[in-house]
Amino acid sequence: MVRPRHSELHRTSRIGWLRASVLGANDGIVSTASLLAGVAAASVGHAGLLQTGVAGLVAGAMSMAAGEYVSVSSQSDTERADLDRERAELATDPVHEHKELASIYVGRGLSPDLAAEVSTQLMAHDALGAHARDELGMSATVAARPVQAAAASAASFAVGAALPLSVAIVTPMGVMVPVVIGASLACLTGLGAVSARAGGAPVARATLRVALLGGLAMGLTALVGKLFGAVV
Repeated sequence: MVRPRHSELHRTSRIGWLRASVLGANDGIVSTASLLAGVAAASVGHAGLLQTGVAGLVAGAMSMAAGEYVSVSSQSDTERADLDRERAELATDPVHEHKELASIYVGRGLSPDLAAEVSTQLMAHDALGAHARDELGMSATVAARPVQAAAASAASFAVGAALPLSVAIVTPMGVMVPVVIGASLACLTGLGAVSARAGGAPVARATLRVALLGGLAMGLTALVGKLFGAVV
C-alpha cells in the first residue's frame, strides 16, 4: 500500500518581497491619504490638492526604492563579510570550526559523539553552508535581495498611493477629508487581510493593526492642516 506523500506549505520564502510590498503599499496609502487630508483641511484648491498628491506619489515611490535598496544592500554587505570571514576561518583552522559546529548541535540536544559525526558529514558536503546556516543563521530563503526589495517597495507604494489619489480626483472638496480617510481605511483593511493571508498570519490582528495606525496618522495630519491652515 502506497501512502500519500505528506506535503507542507511554508511561507518563509515570501518574507523578503512580502515585507517590502506590504511596507510600500501601507506607506503609500497612509502617507498619500494623510497628505491629501492635511492639504484639503488647509482649504487648498482641488487642482493644487491633486498636484500635491501626484508629487507625493512620485517622490514617495522613489524614496521607498532608494531607502529599501540602501538598507537591504547594507544587510547584504554584512552577510557577505560574515561569509568571507567564515570561509577564511574554515581554510585556516578547520579543526576549531568542526568543534564549533559540533558544540552548536550539542546545545540543540545531540550527544557529543553524534554531534561530531553530524558536523563531519555536513562539513564534508558543504562546510561553508553548514556554518552559514547553523552558526550565522543565514539561509538562501531569507537572504537579502536589494533589487527585489527596492522594486517591490516602489511598485507597491505607487499602487497604494494611487488609491487615495483616485478617490480625491472624483471627490468634491467639501467632503474630501472624510471620504479620503474612509476610503483609505477600507484599503488598509483589505491590505491587512491580504498580507495576513499571504503570510499565513491571523487576519483579524493584521487588519486591526494597519487600520488603527493608519487612521491615527491620517487623523492627526488632517487636524494639523485644519489648525494651521497650511500645506503639511
